[in-house]
Amino acid sequence: MMGTALLCLAMNVYHEARGETMTGQYAVAHVVMNRVEDRRWPNDVCKVVKQRKSKTKCQFSWWCDGKSDRPKEEYAWYYAQMIATDVIKGNVPDFTGGSTHYHASNVKPYWADKMLYQGDFGTHYFFREYANFPLTK
Repeated sequence: MMGTALLCLAMNVYHEARGETMTGQYAVAHVVMNRVEDRRWPNDVCKVVKQRKSKTKCQFSWWCDGKSDRPKEEYAWYYAQMIATDVIKGNVPDFTGGSTHYHASNVKPYWADKMLYQGDFGTHYFFREYANFPLTK
């Protein structure tokens, strides 16, 4: 049986990055864990993953898109669980430079120019804030 934090992280990897490279999937998992360690976000994996901006917008769009969250692609779901396990256990060091944000390469969010670019992994660009890093609890 999978623990709650592991399940939440695996679900986020699956829904946010299942079509990504292995590196891209690990990077998405690290963003969640970096937020857990940052005092500006909840210190709980599930609370970070499920955090809402408003009633209809969430930090991670899959959480409040109104679609079923049940994984449909068996292999991708298995892989997401493996990645989540590796990251939670600390088996894969954070190579994102402490990123707390990312976006797909085909969009340009308003906040991207105000943050420090850390690299692109898969089809996502990763960022952290310029000042106040790290903001550990």
